[in-house]
Amino acid sequence: MLAYDYPLLGIFWTMLICFLWIAWIILVFRVFVDIFRSHDLGGWGKALWSIVVILLPFLGVFVYLLARGHGMAERDLQVEQQSEAAYQDYVRSVAASGGTADELAKLVRLRDDGAISAAEFDRQKAELLS
Repeated sequence: MLAYDYPLLGIFWTMLICFLWIAWIILVFRVFVDIFRSHDLGGWGKALWSIVVILLPFLGVFVYLLARGHGMAERDLQVEQQSEAAYQDYVRSVAASGGTADELAKLVRLRDDGAISAAEFDRQKAELLS
């Protein structure tokens, strides 16, 4: 009743409700992602948790958080570590290749050592640069 006497309080009340609604939607999506990301749950377990969360959303989400919430952070950390390891492997593989400049340096060394002729150097250089 107080919020309707003061329009500013009505705005704050509306903002609070919107914030809580968005937070709830994010939480429900996080629970669904965790259900399907979890490797220790079988197909039936995933199906049952999904049904409980769909049919009884508030109770289902809160029970899931109580029962399996401790593992959510561990699974998130595991996924992040796998992603970081894949990224580091990619960076190492790209950095180790040396690229075009390294290949040109090798060609110059071969030409200077007399292993390839100037015409062959020009042909291979044109292939590298194309």
